[in-house]
Amino acid sequence: MGASGSKSRGLWPFGSGGPGGSEGPGGDQTRARGLCSATPFVFTRRGSMYYDEDGDLAHEFYEETVVTKNGRKRAKLKRIHKNLIPQGIVKLEHPRIHVDFPVIICEV
Repeated sequence: MGASGSKSRGLWPFGSGGPGGSEGPGGDQTRARGLCSATPFVFTRRGSMYYDEDGDLAHEFYEETVVTKNGRKRAKLKRIHKNLIPQGIVKLEHPRIHVDFPVIICEV
């Protein structure tokens, strides 16, 4: 639960064999070899921030509302959910290793 790895049994982009077992002589081994050029690094990610109507960029947006209760004015913050545009794809400063890369990097 919470893992972001791929769960499909199919072509493995990091080598000729796959995690789903061996491929037969008449199978998809030729197609798998063609995909060996895939890199184990990730250079982009989905952005987690949003743009509002004014063009400001933030994780969350709030507006201040004045509530009158028992004759007293009180300011409250109300979270804005509408009219927000996702940031989109963000380029990473340093490449990361893909979550499905099948190599142990550091042994304890």
